[in-house]
Amino acid sequence: MFAFIVRRILQAVVVMAVISCIGFAIKHSFGDPVRELSGMTVSAQERERLREELGLNDPFLVQWGRFLKGAVHGDLGMSYLYKKPAMEIILGKAPATMELVIAASVIILILSVPIGIYAAVRPRSWLSRFFMGVSVIGVSIPVFLTAILLISIFSVQLGWLPSFGRGNELTPLFGGAWMSGFFTWDGITHLVLPALSLSSIMLPLFIRLIRAEMKETLEAEYVKFARAKGLKPWRVLVVHAFKNTLLPVITVGGVQLGIMIAYTVLTETVFQWQGMGFMFLEALQRSDVSLMSAYLVFVGFVFVVVNTVVDIVYGLVNPMVRIAGRK
Repeated sequence: MFAFIVRRILQAVVVMAVISCIGFAIKHSFGDPVRELSGMTVSAQERERLREELGLNDPFLVQWGRFLKGAVHGDLGMSYLYKKPAMEIILGKAPATMELVIAASVIILILSVPIGIYAAVRPRSWLSRFFMGVSVIGVSIPVFLTAILLISIFSVQLGWLPSFGRGNELTPLFGGAWMSGFFTWDGITHLVLPALSLSSIMLPLFIRLIRAEMKETLEAEYVKFARAKGLKPWRVLVVHAFKNTLLPVITVGGVQLGIMIAYTVLTETVFQWQGMGFMFLEALQRSDVSLMSAYLVFVGFVFVVVNTVVDIVYGLVNPMVRIAGRK
């Protein structure tokens, strides 16, 4: 097991090196720090001297190595837009995005598990067919259209929920580093529509995945044997069937969690949610290449960490993965 974990960590390091190279290449190709740091009246000689001081005339590999060394210490460069370290800006926006992702993940978990199990156990019922039909529609509709539809119904027509922002009543956590809306009614009401919109693109996928895996598991011999022993139906479903259904769900869930962070760009834009996605779009509009590349490296880091943890957890749950890896 130790060798399995070390191998996964080494793979994660290699992937992060590639991601950092891509992020730096974007910054190197499209960004010009001298132009952002100097004014219009600065002479060409002064600009060239500044480029030499910043090391911008060094070869690409030398500059990338310097960028990689800074990234290891949490330094991803300066934001031209905010005039602050890019990592400081990202970490300031990350709690809002993570709060939105957590809320959407909870919604997906609460709804997909019972619906997926019911659709597998009662595949011919009208309710199962309704859920499957709605799931197809859910996959087909882009997340920003779902967001606009929810705003139109629950904010404009019914007036039940706010349509933008995070609210004014946020609870400071960890010394004010995380302003959370989980602990106030105002924060929760502002969180409902964005979380529902973000979960709408992943919820149908998990419902269909759990349904398919559960149907396959229910046909397994050990499940039939458990039923023949006279065990209660709920025990057969939960202990024997659903437990083994979780293996592929864990794998797909880890991948989709990283993808969901990328989808926050659209959700945060529609709801004016001040998170990393909204920050990235603003950096894109204002041509802040340094912040854009830092965001890509940071999101890539989160994605790699989540997938590495999922692989390790999957290896702990299913020893056959470790055996196959050794072969």
